[in-house]
Amino acid sequence: MVIHPKIRGFICTNAHPVGCAAHVQQQIDFIQQQPKIEAVPQRVLVIGCSTGYGLATRIATAFGAGAKTIGVCFEKEPTEKRTGTAGWYNTAAFHEAAQAAGLYAKSFNGDAFSNEMKAEVIEQIKEDFGQVDLVVYSLASPKRKDPNSDQVFSSTLKPVGQAYTTKTYDTDRDEVKEISLEPANDDEIAQTIKVMGGEDWELWLDALNQAGVLAPNCKTTAYTYIGKELTWPIYGHATIGKAKEDLDRAAAAMRARYTNLNLEAYVSSLKALVTQASSAIPVMPLYISLIYGVMKEEGTHEGCIEQIYRLLTEGLYAANPKLDEAGRLRMDGKETNDATQAKIKALWDQVNQDNFHQLADYEGYHSDFLKLFGFGIAGVDYDADVDPVVSWS
Repeated sequence: MVIHPKIRGFICTNAHPVGCAAHVQQQIDFIQQQPKIEAVPQRVLVIGCSTGYGLATRIATAFGAGAKTIGVCFEKEPTEKRTGTAGWYNTAAFHEAAQAAGLYAKSFNGDAFSNEMKAEVIEQIKEDFGQVDLVVYSLASPKRKDPNSDQVFSSTLKPVGQAYTTKTYDTDRDEVKEISLEPANDDEIAQTIKVMGGEDWELWLDALNQAGVLAPNCKTTAYTYIGKELTWPIYGHATIGKAKEDLDRAAAAMRARYTNLNLEAYVSSLKALVTQASSAIPVMPLYISLIYGVMKEEGTHEGCIEQIYRLLTEGLYAANPKLDEAGRLRMDGKETNDATQAKIKALWDQVNQDNFHQLADYEGYHSDFLKLFGFGIAGVDYDADVDPVVSWS
């Protein structure tokens, strides 16, 4: 079939297999052009491995350090009449490139929150390489089924304490407008923490430890976004912020719990980027469009793969990584420093419907959005007839 993007709201409902493969290859090429990552261990588990920062982590550890990787994701398989999800094609492309390079790679497709998935992954670890040295938690989901009670929890994107009115950009209507969000109630806060907090990260580490597959001196990290003043009402002082606080709690708890292994557990704060998750969050399309313009002008803009390469070399495996007051690894300083934020705040105060396309880098935002689904990649013929059915090797 000939595949062109079908965009509905903040999501693209199809994906291009050739474009996704090309996007994965671009990230592999970047990593292979960097100095080898010497300190990264050779046995890596990435929970949430098929898009964004999770995919970038898998690429960086495999092609930058030669690591064996196991990945967990939840993606839709293609049929002859319908494309698979972008994450499906990304994973297929990763597998093909890893096989060509002689790198071990196995992936599991299913509910990462379930006990069954944890058990399957553990058996594979035992069978193939005994223990893991690095566990990366990069899941983003609107819902989570508790593996023990089967209760389904849903997250919400709301402020906490009081209503919040701010600017946002409606990508469907090409419109800068005001948006008002009512404060979350206690149940909505609790459910968001259950979905997006640290509980499942802890359950993964507990299952791995109980099975004896956590190596001594193992490291683990969960990815988060913290932001600054402009995004705090929807991130820091909001339901998501409460979930992020729970990640900090989980990291501290695991450091205390696994002292026998000398486990290092960190929350890693990364910069704001166009991802399938961030596209759905009010305020973020406008904010990201503005920071893209500012940071590109400053020469500090980074994508997922650049951020993860720095996280591995300057954060997780640096001799003296810089931590904030909560013990987090902060890779977002090029965005959150006062000088850059002052520029963004000045633009935020000015931006309106009439000047949005002059002040913001929406072209860059939209280009990155399309690339998430394999579209807009140079060198790909989007009028060519392609087979949507691609399998993982």
